[in-house]
Amino acid sequence: MRLLISACLLGCRCRYDGASKTQPWVAALAERYELVPVCPEQLGGLPTPRLPSERQGDRVVTREGGDVTAQYRRGAEEALRLADLLGCEAALLKERSPSCGSGTVYDGTFTGTLTAGDGVTAELLRTHGIPVYGESRIEELLD
Repeated sequence: MRLLISACLLGCRCRYDGASKTQPWVAALAERYELVPVCPEQLGGLPTPRLPSERQGDRVVTREGGDVTAQYRRGAEEALRLADLLGCEAALLKERSPSCGSGTVYDGTFTGTLTAGDGVTAELLRTHGIPVYGESRIEELLD
């Protein structure tokens, strides 16, 4: 089975701050699934590093107030295109991200406050029937 996965979880330095979020379970996951790395923010045309962004309703804004919604939507569409093209049956995405967050994202105040909701990419994938998991649910994929 092919699994779309946030590239930062695999060790790619594509996060907004130019860092990664490498996870210790990557090798076990790679034994079970064919991993398809994706960074929707980069696919949407945003640079790395880039300004921190959060969701504010249907919009995504930078800490300085810039609207990056179009780039996040374009990146989500490209991630969906890859998932469809390569036959990915699920996605494992970085939690709390304005793009990849699943179930909980930062609330748009840039105060570290979480709220219920999905990132732009997670929302689009779910809308198209692709199950989305956050990294805290990795056991469900490894059982």
